[in-house]
Amino acid sequence: MDSLKSLKEASKIIESFQNTYESKRGIRWGIVLKESRDLVGTVGLNNLNTHGKKAEIGFELHPLFWNQGITTEAVKEVVRYSFEVLQLFRIGAVTYPQNEPSKQLLKRLSFSEEGLLRGYLF
Repeated sequence: MDSLKSLKEASKIIESFQNTYESKRGIRWGIVLKESRDLVGTVGLNNLNTHGKKAEIGFELHPLFWNQGITTEAVKEVVRYSFEVLQLFRIGAVTYPQNEPSKQLLKRLSFSEEGLLRGYLF
């Protein structure tokens, strides 16, 4: 995600997260630092289908906090919640092919690369 340019942009994103949650198509959580409670990113489930027992996980973290294990901890907890509480059967993830850090994080958490989705994101 690119840097936000205004409060209006941030409001639109938050409204989108709320609409997705209310329509039961996804869930988004903030990633906050334990010490300061500062919001540094988000993590959540996209394309949530509780009937089909599947979803896609997504995450963003402010670059100042990369390589500290923060996203790994957050993704682990969302995966646990997804399987234990939501009773999902499958969790996928979609990343850009050039996003090696995200691909490596997912591999460390036992995600498997299944293929290249040409034209998936416009």
